[in-house]
Amino acid sequence: MIKIFHAYTALLLSGALLLSSCEKTKYSFGEIKTPADLTLTAVVQGVDASNPFGNGTGRVDITATANNALTYRIDFGDGNSQVVPSGKITYKYNSPGTADYTITVRAVGTGGNLSTISKQVKVFVAFEIPANILSALTGSGSKVWVCDRTEPGHFGVGPADAFSPIWYSANPNERADCVYDDEITFSKDANNNIFMNVDNKGQSFVIGAAAGYYGLSSAEACVPLAPGGNKKLAFMDATSNSTSAVSTRIQFMVPGNGIVNFGTGNNTYEILSVTDTQMHLRNIGSDGNAWYQKLKVKP
Repeated sequence: MIKIFHAYTALLLSGALLLSSCEKTKYSFGEIKTPADLTLTAVVQGVDASNPFGNGTGRVDITATANNALTYRIDFGDGNSQVVPSGKITYKYNSPGTADYTITVRAVGTGGNLSTISKQVKVFVAFEIPANILSALTGSGSKVWVCDRTEPGHFGVGPADAFSPIWYSANPNERADCVYDDEITFSKDANNNIFMNVDNKGQSFVIGAAAGYYGLSSAEACVPLAPGGNKKLAFMDATSNSTSAVSTRIQFMVPGNGIVNFGTGNNTYEILSVTDTQMHLRNIGSDGNAWYQKLKVKP
């Protein structure tokens, strides 16, 4: 009789354990809340009267706030998005030029409930000058360059479809004195914008075909031209058909009269090569030919 009782008790205990093991664990998420009072601010860095769409860095300070938000997912409107738990981020746009971007923020609440807000911004992004070129041109802040007068080919010309002075390459010290006395200062600011200032000692050399471009009637000669002060250069990818074997594939535009060391009737210069001490430039003159000049850092 006692054995029967023990067996019955064991059966009851086994059943109780089996039932308890089958019970599902219950979780409580608390009250499910949708984010409320969602706000979004997007401030383009460097906006002022002269730079209505920013200073060219492409950086935008974005802040999203909401009640009951656990985190924020921000779509920057350029194909990129990111989860930003704090709702605050400084984002950098990278496509050169001025463009409109729609920033969309989704505030995430408990249970995955969402609130959404969008804002459009117009951002200017300056071309990002390669670091090696920036350093070579300006050093730690600025460098003074002069004509590399003892270097063969410091002044030259060739056909527009070539990348060397096939037709004429100057011998050392062969050109007029006004080619050799110019001092060209390249400098940079805190945002890595590059500026150029030319001290031409009162005169610049102009090729004959470009005289009309500068409002002159003279043939090839040294002529009085105002350098134009400190000029902000616009850098971009080269538009020629050059390759990396003969060029850096970077060019810059000079506002004003467009002269670096001598005038060709154009203001766009491709940097064929540049080091800490030497630079080789090419541009297409108003005569349709390719003109070359070599500079060196002033001793």
